[in-house]
Amino acid sequence: MSPGTTVTDFIDAIERMDVAGAVALAADDISYENMPIAPVVGREALTQVLTMFLGSADEVDWRILSQYESGNVVVNERLDRFRIGDGWLELPVAGFFHVDGEGKIAVWRDYFDMGSYQRQLTELTGT
Repeated sequence: MSPGTTVTDFIDAIERMDVAGAVALAADDISYENMPIAPVVGREALTQVLTMFLGSADEVDWRILSQYESGNVVVNERLDRFRIGDGWLELPVAGFFHVDGEGKIAVWRDYFDMGSYQRQLTELTGT
């Protein structure tokens, strides 16, 4: 499986809200660097974070707008969408994935605007 296929399969699992399926594509010592939040290291920690992020969503749609692969590095531009109640939280994201020799995601780094995320979440949840 190519690094690009691994990343696409990972995102497909997230869209199905299949945390176990997504984490199965991660290295044991994965570093999830969700900028500007402190890195999360390890599959157990990744499971907890994904469960939390997906927990308030009724549906998840991560649209890959473009994706590039160079060696073991995959870069994608995405629109991460979360349906919460009657509305959608939509977050433009630049994602960087480093896939190891075993075909597992070793580093996942996402860049996004935290202020936009927080404003939309507040509007959708009232908290």
